[in-house]
Amino acid sequence: LAMHIVASPPLAVSRDEVPAERIAREREILLAQAEESGKPADVVEKMVEGRLNKYFKEVALLEQAFVVDEKGASVKKALEAAGKRLGAPVECTGFVRFAVGEGA
Repeated sequence: LAMHIVASPPLAVSRDEVPAERIAREREILLAQAEESGKPADVVEKMVEGRLNKYFKEVALLEQAFVVDEKGASVKKALEAAGKRLGAPVECTGFVRFAVGEGA
């Protein structure tokens, strides 16, 4: 899990923990892009929701594709599988990522 966090730096553990300001800003950007397509408002809203779900898969740890798993299962599914192997639930409640060097 630590290797995954280093390789795919998430913003939060789950989509519920992604800061509301980040979600609002991303929604504005996606809405502007979708409105340029000239499609009806209901279709634009579905496009925004779909792209927002994709955004969460990039920034929410539990929704990211687990980099250690060749099958591309999510981190959440990998934790569930680990829990089954260990016979007890395994959860991630937080993480800290340190970065050193230029641009860190």
